[in-house]
Amino acid sequence: MGTKKKYFSTCRNWYQGAICGKKATVLYECCPGYMKLEGMKGCPAVAPIDNVYGTLGLVKAISTQEYSHISKLREEIEGSGSYTFFAPSNDAWDLLDGEVRSALVSNVNIELYNALHYHMANKRLQTKDLKNGLVVDSMYNDLGLYINHYSNGIVTVNCARIIHGNQVATNGVVHVIDRVITAVGNTIQDVIEVDDDLTTLNVSFIFFCLLDKLGQPGQYTLFAPTNDAFAKLDSDVLQRLMGDKGVLQALLNFHMLNSVQCSEGIMSGQTFETLEGHNIEIGCDGESLTVNGIKMVLKKDIVTTNGVIHLIDEVLMPDSAKQVMELLTPSQSTFSDMVSELGLSAAMEAKAEYTLLAPLNSVFTDEVMAIDQSFLKMILENHILKEKITLGQLYNGQRLETIAGKFLRVFIYRTAVCIENSCLVRGSKEGSNGALHLMKTLMKPAETTMFQILTNNGRFKIFLSLMETAGLTDLLKQEGEYTLFAPSDEAFAGVRDSDLALLRGNMNALRTILLYHFSNGVFIGGGLETGVTNLLKSLQGNNLRVLHVSPNLSTFNKAVNIRNHGIFQCTTLTRFRISQRLALTFDIYCFNLGLILYLAFKFDYSNVLRVIFKDHEKKSFLKINHKTIHDLV
Repeated sequence: MGTKKKYFSTCRNWYQGAICGKKATVLYECCPGYMKLEGMKGCPAVAPIDNVYGTLGLVKAISTQEYSHISKLREEIEGSGSYTFFAPSNDAWDLLDGEVRSALVSNVNIELYNALHYHMANKRLQTKDLKNGLVVDSMYNDLGLYINHYSNGIVTVNCARIIHGNQVATNGVVHVIDRVITAVGNTIQDVIEVDDDLTTLNVSFIFFCLLDKLGQPGQYTLFAPTNDAFAKLDSDVLQRLMGDKGVLQALLNFHMLNSVQCSEGIMSGQTFETLEGHNIEIGCDGESLTVNGIKMVLKKDIVTTNGVIHLIDEVLMPDSAKQVMELLTPSQSTFSDMVSELGLSAAMEAKAEYTLLAPLNSVFTDEVMAIDQSFLKMILENHILKEKITLGQLYNGQRLETIAGKFLRVFIYRTAVCIENSCLVRGSKEGSNGALHLMKTLMKPAETTMFQILTNNGRFKIFLSLMETAGLTDLLKQEGEYTLFAPSDEAFAGVRDSDLALLRGNMNALRTILLYHFSNGVFIGGGLETGVTNLLKSLQGNNLRVLHVSPNLSTFNKAVNIRNHGIFQCTTLTRFRISQRLALTFDIYCFNLGLILYLAFKFDYSNVLRVIFKDHEKKSFLKINHKTIHDLV
């Protein structure tokens, strides 16, 4: 169904084919001051110019013209002078309450004359002169006309939209508006104090001394929840809000904008920052004004001297007024349900602060949900921290304590923030008693060393033997942060025993090769940028050039869950060729759960050891093996 609303485009502003979600029909007519001639295209003729009274007829504001005549205003606007007339359209008069309209017309000598004078200014003002926030003295006791000029080109006066502007007359200009406007004398404070539907809001504002602010000059928009809106809140929530001064103040400020947003200035969803600091979206759906996509506005455009009020039937709840469990959204509903079912949320103390590390719903696969409930509870305890830690408070090397008493490490990368084996997803929030961070995977605190993992796995005997020969075994046991590209026994399958023996006999060469498999720092999948070369400094001294080309990082993270290191398993061919110059050629091919790492390198060791690529130094690459964390450990 159409709305019959009209929007007039100009050379400066062009409105799209859909307005407030409704398809628009585009019609063409002559620009102001021009007219058509029979048999000719376009609008080739300049229209005759008339005075303001006559121009009212030209723009089809017949009701306004008629009321100007019977109120004795006609002589004034036909005579000398310079006027701006914001003339209500015929439809605007029809929208006026019948009793109000009858009262105006019956008392033609005073009320109607004054009402029309309030629509006029004693000077010519075209739309380009009507700046946002301008207050124009009307011809009725100099009471103000409140102008808003929006970035989409819409101009309003007391929130009435100019639907046909800049109709030039010999003694002024006429702008047709979409409603009859009334004189404004009250501030937002005045309206709140006398409206019986806003007593709860009034008491709240008084409590924080915010009401006085709304009585001062300014440019505000207030989305005012009615008493019924507050009554919809659960009693415990309402009690908590009223009992926490900081939370209630944040909630009240979340309902206010530091700009005037009339409903007619909105053509589609727009985001605005509230006085609380977070954003809300104001939009429209046909004739309805929406807030955050919801039709909740009961009455719109209550114009005041310092802004506008829209009455709403819901209380807007900012994150800063929510408790930590209330920050969870549908994308983390499984985590929310499990935390509640396992009794973790009930165990949270009311006055304590927490941080939720909430995995997305996709993490909770059938395999995960089949885990024993007691074990799953232990896993989820690792996703609740004992204190409130916001995103900006995280730093590399930080240790975070969970409610189970375990510690999680923080890793900061150029484009990612990760905790243990999982990286954060965009969407962190801060509530009144905690913070929320969205996680890509389930987390597991690192509780063992590389040496224990490689030994228990049983497929790294040759690598461990070489590490022992080189005197590097302690590197796998000691505290630290390393990433290891670990060749499995399969990787040595093509190496002759004599070559291995020769390698064991040259300690410098062996140590150099082994240290080249280690990188300083823990690099999990999310810490490697996709599509670019990541330079990792090896313990040997040269850079590993790693190109990460997989869009799926979460599965790879499972292979980096070690107390002092990160580990990558390599399982196919590693070829060694040792000559008298100790030139070594090797290629390592590994593949793990869709992640591909390309590794290219070349280095010299005291002009003796040289790593040469198999294909004439053009490229060598490393792919991670098809193994999960369960296979690895």
